[in-house]
Amino acid sequence: MTANELFAAAPDLMKKWTAASMAVAVSLEPRLIHLVEIRASQINGCANCLNMHVPAARAAGETEQRLDLVAAWREAPCYTDRERAALAWTEALTRLSDGSHAHKDAYKMLEANFNKEEQVKLTLMINIINGWNRIAVGFGVFADAAEVKSVAQAAAA
Repeated sequence: MTANELFAAAPDLMKKWTAASMAVAVSLEPRLIHLVEIRASQINGCANCLNMHVPAARAAGETEQRLDLVAAWREAPCYTDRERAALAWTEALTRLSDGSHAHKDAYKMLEANFNKEEQVKLTLMINIINGWNRIAVGFGVFADAAEVKSVAQAAAA
């Protein structure tokens, strides 16, 4: 299924989903959102989302080094404590079904670096990107980033 077919199949819901996604995506600093989108998409094996979010992060000024090291963020010294907390929370929630209970340690980091409102916003962002990953992987969507942006903008209008 293509991105256009997704929106054609359920236009009202996809429009609302996209609007919610866009609202959540601007609720925290862009650099942090990009890292969350990339890390969740790596874990979920979503080539479509990686194809969109890595170039978007790069275009927003993210460095090649930080993009290259997202998968190994624990060992890489180039992330702030706040980014580390967000990445740990992203991994914990994305892998919740693993049953490791890693979310308890990740939540401690989250509490130390994010206020309650930011915690909710970040958790919503993680849910949004995991949802998009499941849509893209589930339906085998691999779209050009420009096409997805165009479809999303049309749906948001």
